[in-house]
Amino acid sequence: MTDRPTTTQASEPAWLLDQLVTAVPGARSAVLLSTDGIAKFWYGLPQDEAQVFGAMASGLCSIARGVGKQFGDDDGVRQVFVELNGVVAYVCAAGANGVLAVLADPEADAGVLGFEMAQMVKRVPDHLSTPVRAAAAGPR
Repeated sequence: MTDRPTTTQASEPAWLLDQLVTAVPGARSAVLLSTDGIAKFWYGLPQDEAQVFGAMASGLCSIARGVGKQFGDDDGVRQVFVELNGVVAYVCAAGANGVLAVLADPEADAGVLGFEMAQMVKRVPDHLSTPVRAAAAGPR
């Protein structure tokens, strides 16, 4: 049996999501995804729900980019906040082609959660980005 190598924060995005959720009272779960909606890492949700939330968060970002392009100065998304009965969704850009999404109780402090999300994105941008997918090769 070999020992598992020691890892750092930057190589453990799932651990960072755990740290984010446990640091903010009322935070429930977090998902790191690509802008096309593929959940890469998650905490606090089963895999199937993380994939669904990832797709939804990607859609929210896409809508926000459209609003920014049409009515703002550009299509850069800083944060999307959706308040529903019983849950609040926070979504922000996370590096190149990456998105960080968090579900929280309505009582969670939005300022604290937004700050913690921004700090996470700043601390480990290389591990929060997703490379652009290459186009599939066509028939020959």
